[in-house]
Amino acid sequence: ETPEMMAKEIREWAKSGFLNIVGGCCGTTPVFIEAISQAVAGVKPRKISSLPKMCRLSGLEPLNIGSDSLFANIGERANVAGSAKFKRLIVEEKYDEALNICLEQVDNGAQIIDVNMDDAMLDGKEAMVTFLNLIASEPDISRVPIMIDSSKWEIIEAGLKSVQGKGIVNSISLKEGEEKFIHYAGLVRDYGAAVIVMAFDEDGQADTFARKVEICRRSYEILTEKAGFPAEDIIFDPNIFAVATGIDEHNNYALDFIEATREIKQSLPHALISGGVSNVSFSFRGNNPVREAIHSVFLYHAIKAGMDMGIVNAGQLALYDELPEELRQRVEDVILNRSVDATDRLLEVADKYKGDGVESKKEEIEWRTWPVEKRLSHALVKGMDAYVNEDTEEARLKFDRPIQVIEGPLMDGMNTVGDLFGEGKMFLPQVVKSARVMKKAVAYLLPFIEEERGGERRTNGKILMATVKGDVHDIGKNIVGVVLQCNNFEVVDLGVMVSAATILERAREEKADILGLSGLITPSLEEMAHVAAEMERLDFNIPLLIGGATTSKAHTAVKIAPQYSGLALWVKDASRAVGVVQKLVSTDLKDDFVREIKSDYKKVRETYSKREAKARYVRIEEARVNRFAPNWTKYTPPKPKQPGIHSFDDYSLEEISTYIDWTFFFHAWELKGRYPNILEDVEKGEEAVKLFKDAKAMLKEIIDGKWLTAKGVIGLYPANRVGDGDVAIYTNDLRRDVAETFHFLRQQQERTDGRPNKSLADYIAPANCRMDDYIGFFAVTTGIGIEKKIAEFEEDNNDYGAIMLKALADRLAEAFAELIHLRVRKEFWGYAEDEDLTLDGLLHERYSSIRPALGYPACPDHTEKGLLWKLMGVEEKTGISLTESYAMNPAASVSGIYFSHPDAQYFNVGKIDKGQLEDYAERKGMSVDEMARWLSANLQEAR
Repeated sequence: ETPEMMAKEIREWAKSGFLNIVGGCCGTTPVFIEAISQAVAGVKPRKISSLPKMCRLSGLEPLNIGSDSLFANIGERANVAGSAKFKRLIVEEKYDEALNICLEQVDNGAQIIDVNMDDAMLDGKEAMVTFLNLIASEPDISRVPIMIDSSKWEIIEAGLKSVQGKGIVNSISLKEGEEKFIHYAGLVRDYGAAVIVMAFDEDGQADTFARKVEICRRSYEILTEKAGFPAEDIIFDPNIFAVATGIDEHNNYALDFIEATREIKQSLPHALISGGVSNVSFSFRGNNPVREAIHSVFLYHAIKAGMDMGIVNAGQLALYDELPEELRQRVEDVILNRSVDATDRLLEVADKYKGDGVESKKEEIEWRTWPVEKRLSHALVKGMDAYVNEDTEEARLKFDRPIQVIEGPLMDGMNTVGDLFGEGKMFLPQVVKSARVMKKAVAYLLPFIEEERGGERRTNGKILMATVKGDVHDIGKNIVGVVLQCNNFEVVDLGVMVSAATILERAREEKADILGLSGLITPSLEEMAHVAAEMERLDFNIPLLIGGATTSKAHTAVKIAPQYSGLALWVKDASRAVGVVQKLVSTDLKDDFVREIKSDYKKVRETYSKREAKARYVRIEEARVNRFAPNWTKYTPPKPKQPGIHSFDDYSLEEISTYIDWTFFFHAWELKGRYPNILEDVEKGEEAVKLFKDAKAMLKEIIDGKWLTAKGVIGLYPANRVGDGDVAIYTNDLRRDVAETFHFLRQQQERTDGRPNKSLADYIAPANCRMDDYIGFFAVTTGIGIEKKIAEFEEDNNDYGAIMLKALADRLAEAFAELIHLRVRKEFWGYAEDEDLTLDGLLHERYSSIRPALGYPACPDHTEKGLLWKLMGVEEKTGISLTESYAMNPAASVSGIYFSHPDAQYFNVGKIDKGQLEDYAERKGMSVDEMARWLSANLQEAR
């Protein structure tokens, strides 16, 4: 064939979706090369996206280690130099049994497997190749990266040729001089592996802080500047040596490693730190409990200093917080070299924990010897579900009826939980864990109760809960439900988007004692008032509880309570719910409590009326005169570098996670405080640390297991303001055809301080000034796929897992919005290419421009979302749908508008009068009554 004919055929293949063209034996002929050249002529090369710098390893699955990653365990038992059992199996060629050691390490949490075949009795090269080939056939092992560990380069190279994915070489160093160091580094780079660099040079191993830092800094400079080695693939091992040896010169070894780690991480960008953790406890060989304690304390401080990974036995790592207090204190004195007699003081108690470690495990196992009733209560208070089925069965056999197990030890435990929570001695995450134990125990007993058919559990009352029609948010409702269940209330949860008719019909059927409504978006407020009015019409008399992010005491008192002659009461959060509900079901307390609330709400309404009477508003015409009016003659709006629509499909959750604002994650769990300070809070810090650890662990599962999919779309369009508050979106830069018109409200409160009455439309240049301006829109979600995982958690009665996943999905959605806005400013719109903010600067919005969300203070009309969805085809591109109340589904979604004007600020429209309402309804082509329903929270007077 001629090059022209071949080029034509290649183009046809490309149109059909072929991604690779293989030339075969003719692949290097001039004809084929010319054909390829013609086929791709005029085609722009694919733009390779930039990824955050981090060490990216892989087996069958990726393992990315960055600044926010948790400590990575390197399994140490597949090492003939460190495990007598493993060595024996390899020498005897019992490779299948040797593989089980690796499998056990992975099952126990090892994220990397270290393989070492250095032994005089072995052909190390052959053993390494054989074993790695066998690992490759075991997906449960080969899913994690492999660390090829040897002091002989021929064994390392043979391993590199055999291992799949991207592994780690352990190790190279400067001990043979700079020339060989660069040579081996180049080979490792060519094989595509990361490398462990020992703190070892021509003068020997580094044993002090100064030597560790000196050698690592020199190695880093050589690798990055001379060998062209990626900094993120450099993993330093600054040498962990044994402490408590009795030799004074060794006393600072652990502390030197910890401090060197801190210095290296701060001064050598992107480099990682590793080490052989078992070395530190070598002087206590034979006393495994003390060795485990030394490892635990050492890692606790080393990880805080920046240690990223370590060679440990993942199955034998004690928890720092669970070490006996006496042992932990004395080990800590040794590790941190806090006293000259630290070694002697540790030796004094070491024998107490020798042998099988009974003493060290005493606190852990003592509760297992208690009577079963006490064990169940203890498990509930501690949130431990490991033995719940076993203990529940023992209790069932002990009691006459299965229902007695619930009403006895299980409720004793839950009552304790409720009391501790009410006293502020337990925090919400602990309560949710307790509920998980309770649910599993009840689920175990339920078949026996149903079989008996006579058992009815006595509860404090039945509460029906629902998220109202049009709303999909339910984290807060779920948390309240869990807390109430912990206080022996039966909770019937109808889920989300439940109509008033369904809610009230089920309330009758269930004979509910209390009804609870939840909602997040502002249209939900109107729906709640509608439910209250329907309760009045249908002669209900049960208490109505109101909760959700947009609800308030004032709104409940002013807008909802007057609709219902019964009690309508706002509940601020889960911690208040228990006390409120207990009073409402109490025959002694209810009447006085109801009178008190109704009296209080009457005062709220009176105060509100007086405040409204004092508040002064101007007519919409006056407000427009006092508009925000920048000098458009001295400002040139930036033109987007990449205008139009851009979609993001399956965006990297790992990258998104680096933009999470953890402060609001803790707020979701009612742990108020700013991150990271909350981790050191005197009262909440301990629980915050545990919650953060659980969140990080689940976040890793979300990312590694692809539980969620992130999708998004942005659009950058030519735009101009037309009239007072409308913004025309043009189809192209000719600005002749209008694709869509968005509508905005204006502040009407009287200004006496020179401030303008703002509208978001003010930030767009008016059409009559003949200036080309632009506007942006976005919609992102990290909730695709969440329903499947939530169902799995609920099937397992794991409220803690379900709520944790929803909270993380919400934080990821907000982080996604932050990340995409950053890219818009620097890349797609490009008006802030030189912006260089830290994460803290981003989260505190220290950048120019805003991204208000439709339906919130600056643009409170949720119906505008419909225009955005139509303009960009949001549902088709992202899977985010809108409910009848314009709530986004999945709930973990964010949408809004980009304004680039440097003076743009967030603000609250506040109350509007009838004149603006009628004008706005006319601009939108809607009836005044319909518009009033959507803007009810913003109207100066009830309609």
